[in-house]
Amino acid sequence: MKINAVSLFALLGLCGQGITLAEDWPQFRGPDRTGISSETDWQGDGSKVLWQAEVGLGFSSFVVDDGRVVTAGHADDEDTVFCFDAIKGTPIWKHSYPADLGGKYFEGGTCGTPTLDDGKVYHLSRWGDVFCFDAASGKVLWSKNVQKETGIRIPDWGYAGAPLVSGDLIILNVGKAGVALRKATGEIAWKSEDDNAGYSTPYPIKVGGADLVVLGSGESFIAVEPASGKQAWAIGWPTRYGVNAADPILHGDELFISTGYGRGCGLFKVGSAGPELIWQNKELRNQFSSSVLIDGALYGIDDDENKKASLKCIDWQTGALKWKEQSFGFGALTSAAGKLIIITAKGELVMAKAAPDSYDELSRVQVLSGKCWTAPVLANGLLYCRNSEGSVVCLDLRK
Repeated sequence: MKINAVSLFALLGLCGQGITLAEDWPQFRGPDRTGISSETDWQGDGSKVLWQAEVGLGFSSFVVDDGRVVTAGHADDEDTVFCFDAIKGTPIWKHSYPADLGGKYFEGGTCGTPTLDDGKVYHLSRWGDVFCFDAASGKVLWSKNVQKETGIRIPDWGYAGAPLVSGDLIILNVGKAGVALRKATGEIAWKSEDDNAGYSTPYPIKVGGADLVVLGSGESFIAVEPASGKQAWAIGWPTRYGVNAADPILHGDELFISTGYGRGCGLFKVGSAGPELIWQNKELRNQFSSSVLIDGALYGIDDDENKKASLKCIDWQTGALKWKEQSFGFGALTSAAGKLIIITAKGELVMAKAAPDSYDELSRVQVLSGKCWTAPVLANGLLYCRNSEGSVVCLDLRK
């Protein structure tokens, strides 16, 4: 299709009015919550740095929409939500608020990722602070502390899941099976019982025509009706320390779940009668970095951060191991155009073919130092990566 000058200026005008580009990444794990980008018009190995920034300690990922990229970090007894120009890297706005480091079991800092929706930014802190910002200006439209209001306990590592926008609600992984707020006001719409949340992001699914949201708790994965919070079914999944943190993956009427600390993974058929186990094993143990599903093969980081973690490929239908590659450590990954885009534990950016038969590496470039646990995000030809200390790098993959 040819685009003349008039059409191009019209398109640019629409983009300036807040039209979301198809390649934006407005929520955790992307537009479809698969961890896979639909982008095909990109190239390179990540060696071209466009801009860099410092955001403070933490593991929060990135969301991108309407020319803005948002993330969060911790410094000087404060958490800060940052909004940058996605291409230039110049700060647009930031908002800081008092927050504990929370370094009891790790170095601490922010864990949850903000969510962009309809010109708003929603953010949940580890300690229950919830904010709704105007995405353009950073103005706080409403805020509250959901933990203090509900009395629901904070799990050992704090709340970690990103907010899910569902109709006129914001669903948070707080309590045994979530808390929902009115997105316009922050008013509580429903809440679950007081129990440990499991750190995953609320995951929307549609099964048999019914809309449900799956949340990882300390002992199970629970499906609830988003409008009411009523529980539909649960998959009992007890794990050490209550860490059910990696997001599930739905394909058709089959749901994949995976947990670290030696727990393993399983595939379940989900329907009106409730979940039925298809297979279960310990081949792929996602401690908190979720896998991606491509053409019947699952690719993900197996084992825990304090062990010899590796990249593995397993078969969706059987759970059988296809291959493993041990040169990554406890990293994280995303995917686009049939390629795996992986950040290793020590900050190497690796491009590899998403090939179920064998590991096929295309390139490997050192892009960061320090500990890198946060999955890279590809949006509009730009790849955003960070380390735990808060060093952010934007890599130019545009043709």
